[in-house]
Amino acid sequence: MSTDEQQLIKQQSYAEAIRYMENAKETLKKAGKEDHYYKDRKYVKTACGTAYNGVLIALDAYLRLKGIKKTKGRKSIEYYCEQVGNLDKKMLRQVNSAYETLHLSGYYDGILNARIIKTGFDEAYGIIEKIKPEQM
Repeated sequence: MSTDEQQLIKQQSYAEAIRYMENAKETLKKAGKEDHYYKDRKYVKTACGTAYNGVLIALDAYLRLKGIKKTKGRKSIEYYCEQVGNLDKKMLRQVNSAYETLHLSGYYDGILNARIIKTGFDEAYGIIEKIKPEQM
């Protein structure tokens, strides 16, 4: 893969992942907050699901840039953990944290604790930064 192709993948995937994160932040605002807790579970779940999808976009691009071919069918968290774990142990911790906070606690369980949700968003941005193009 040429440098130009890598830059194009980074630009497109980074922009898309950030777009998902911005949409997630806007949705989270609709949940309302009192003290350190969100008020509306529906918006929290939607925001966390959207943010996690942004993470998946970034992970797909990251693996593609590392030369890992996309497999057929739906990829599981085990697939991502195995592939990322072979490349970057620190990033693997971020992936696990984003998965647990955004996907499990936020999306499935609808946790309302704003500090936990913020941690998930921070981890998501950390993963997305791995594919940030040089010009940005």
